[in-house]
Amino acid sequence: MKRLKENFQKPHILIVGAGIIGKFNAIELSELGYQITIADPALDKNSSSAALGLLMGNIYHKRNGRSWILRKQSLELWPKWIKLLQEFNTKLHIEKPLIQLTKNDAKFEKLKQFVNDNKNQGLEILDKDSIIIKNINKTFNTKNIKGVISHKDGRIDPLSLLDTLNIYLKNKKINFINDEIIKIKRINKKWISISKSNNKIKTDAIVLCNSLDAVNLILEKTYKIQLKPVLGQAIEVCTSLHEVNFLSLPKHFNIDGKNIIPLTNNKIIIGSTDEYHKKPEENVFEKLTNFIENKPNWLSKERVTRKWFGIRSRPEGEPSPVQKNLENGLIICTGFYKNGFLLAPSCSHWVANELKEYFI
Repeated sequence: MKRLKENFQKPHILIVGAGIIGKFNAIELSELGYQITIADPALDKNSSSAALGLLMGNIYHKRNGRSWILRKQSLELWPKWIKLLQEFNTKLHIEKPLIQLTKNDAKFEKLKQFVNDNKNQGLEILDKDSIIIKNINKTFNTKNIKGVISHKDGRIDPLSLLDTLNIYLKNKKINFINDEIIKIKRINKKWISISKSNNKIKTDAIVLCNSLDAVNLILEKTYKIQLKPVLGQAIEVCTSLHEVNFLSLPKHFNIDGKNIIPLTNNKIIIGSTDEYHKKPEENVFEKLTNFIENKPNWLSKERVTRKWFGIRSRPEGEPSPVQKNLENGLIICTGFYKNGFLLAPSCSHWVANELKEYFI
């Protein structure tokens, strides 16, 4: 990351939203020499803190278009970010590989075809007699699991990453404002942001990374951007049954759209639902376990020890995410749906390039 010239007066940037995207933007722009302020009424309790941290890039089936370009760029940038952040957390890393499974024969044929069409991409069809498949079949009381493994994809611990980003930002002396921005306006060449507690913040540019709330700040400017809420839920299941050992399973995998993360030998996370509203549905256990017909004894509603949800935003009428230079000094970077953690590096890189062009 090349810094601005030392004799150049550092522009002041306000980042609205302190989720994974806001934090990545703050670090990248700070490394470029900008003054950064982050505003968010819930600095550590946004939807990013409810994410599972899966990075599904190489296993993504569409291999062209904007979405693939962003994924590919992020896959190239993630190792550089890990190296940068390990200065403050040496244990931070991407846990590989990632396994995608299904019980559906037609879906499996598509997965096999995808692997065969993308040689030398770290993708491999799992043999039905492999120890991975046998352990999953045994644990979930089924015989029909099959799928592929992506040796280049994986998972990063989301809470560890967010904590590390916070440490990095504090080390950089980034200014945090624990308040909601409710209005923005441009006066001459400066942007004025007004908070809920009536504070006024004057900056040279604004980057909107505050998910659904971003649209509320640009309504008066007639931008045709629509975002809808997508709620994702997760449960933690804990069992005392001695015949179950979740650590015999892969460290993270997906079965027909449900993400599964073993935590200990008797504790496991199952997550990822798509509910297009802001209030979580009550039958979350049924929705998250519907990939198994004859549920094993350990997989029961009574053994759910924790459940939580996060609300993400998804664009309507255009691809995800929304990345637009709306006008001089006003950028929106939001609407990531399920891919905020994966795409954070490529999107902060895009924002940085846009602002460098603006301040030339």
